[in-house]
Amino acid sequence: MARKALKFASWTSMALAASGGFLYSNKYLDPNDFGAIRVGRAVATTAVISYDYLTSLRSVPYGSEEYLQLRSKVHLRSARRLCDLCCANRGTFIKVGQHLGALDYLLPEEYTSTLKVLHSQAPQSSMQEVRQVIREDLGKEIQDLFLSFDDTPLGAASLAQVHKAVLRDGRTVAVKVQHPKVQAQSSKDILLMEVLALAVKQLFPEFEFMWLVDEAKKNLPLELDFLNEGRNAEKVAQMLKQFDFLKVPRIFWELSTKRVLLMEFVEGGQVNDRDYMERNRIDVNEISCHLGKMYSEMIFVNGFVHCDPHPGNVLVRKHPDTGKAEVILLDHGLYQVLTEEFRLDYCHLWQSLIWMDMEGVKKYSQRLGAGDLYPLFACMLTARSWDSVNRGISQAPVTSSEDLEIRNNAANYLPQISQLLNHVPRQMLLIFKTNDLLRSIEATLGTRASASSFLNMSRCCVRALAKHKKKNACSFFRRTQISLSEAFNLWQISLHELLLRVKGLRLPGWVSALLCWLFPVSLS
Repeated sequence: MARKALKFASWTSMALAASGGFLYSNKYLDPNDFGAIRVGRAVATTAVISYDYLTSLRSVPYGSEEYLQLRSKVHLRSARRLCDLCCANRGTFIKVGQHLGALDYLLPEEYTSTLKVLHSQAPQSSMQEVRQVIREDLGKEIQDLFLSFDDTPLGAASLAQVHKAVLRDGRTVAVKVQHPKVQAQSSKDILLMEVLALAVKQLFPEFEFMWLVDEAKKNLPLELDFLNEGRNAEKVAQMLKQFDFLKVPRIFWELSTKRVLLMEFVEGGQVNDRDYMERNRIDVNEISCHLGKMYSEMIFVNGFVHCDPHPGNVLVRKHPDTGKAEVILLDHGLYQVLTEEFRLDYCHLWQSLIWMDMEGVKKYSQRLGAGDLYPLFACMLTARSWDSVNRGISQAPVTSSEDLEIRNNAANYLPQISQLLNHVPRQMLLIFKTNDLLRSIEATLGTRASASSFLNMSRCCVRALAKHKKKNACSFFRRTQISLSEAFNLWQISLHELLLRVKGLRLPGWVSALLCWLFPVSLS
């Protein structure tokens, strides 16, 4: 224990020294924005959380009921401290906290439920700061660009906030403005997180958190470039143009920069707002089906995935002209581009999961970096128990007891989960986050993945794999053979879906009732 305390003290000192040295040696950084208070707050919070785990659980027998109850209390205390740190340091800290809060089935519930509030507690820039960013980037004052500009933002996020405005030509737009200090602070924040993650690894070797730092390093510069976000929006709109239910707001390039993004203004209710859907007579099952189709197409067919589908970024409405339900996809800053090898392995894995091919599950899980932890990997991916994976995830819906078991396992297998997250391809991390965010929406709507949604996924997998084979086919005959096989597999899926629907209608009971009506039996 003394050795760990000494090691802890030395790493804390190193964290402070490295962060301070970086601050004062870099002429592009303003120490007043970062400051000893900001660094000290992060180091102190990490120290308190680490000390709590080191001391609170040491005298209790591992795995006992008392241990589990005490561990839950330590998780909750630590999650609240982490949440307070994110709110105080803002910017990158809130972004990373939101990422952790989205991992519903990968982290203990005490953490995910506590950190979820960060979506509604993002910082808000003053109008003076908003005017400054617009003046610096667009070269004009707000009153010279807009007929009107709402002072109160429609919403504020960790990196930016959105205001409603009216252009000089009368068009209503949404203006996304980056928080002025977030660009300069992001690099310092990531450095600090990296030092602290290394310190935690020295104290708790079984936990791996560098994957989180690596993701922030890679993704934050992209999310802070609003021109990149605009290009992503146009790319996904073109890519999914076959879906008439999808609306991606148009970008106004002439008034967009790296820190200011002008978009078409589109109104709607958040995708998890059941009351809004009921008032507007929008079918929640239809919306859930639309989301499944969109994301299956992104992941399996195109390999270009919108990775931040939290409710604030996915709106629903009835189209003003057609009256049909429509999904509005916002915030296109974070996309994951999947390599062809990863995408095809992922297709094969989901086909194996859906059709109960356990050898395939093992093979493709291991190809995706799971190693001997492939059963845990399959459970993390599907948010189902290993028993359900063996029986077939499309055979029966998830029960409340199974959901509770999965959430408890997130706490029991946390070291193994952190090890897995550190070894799978980096592409997999945002896929996990996306899956969990979509499941959270389904859980709120009461439309948790049905057999029909798994069959839609399977259709996309069949199409994706056939497209790849045809691209590499050398002859017309071979391409024709692949097309026929694809058509047959899709027909099999449709037939399976039809049989499930017939089974759901309890057709034998209907036939029996009809026969009784046609041929009544005399009671005399």
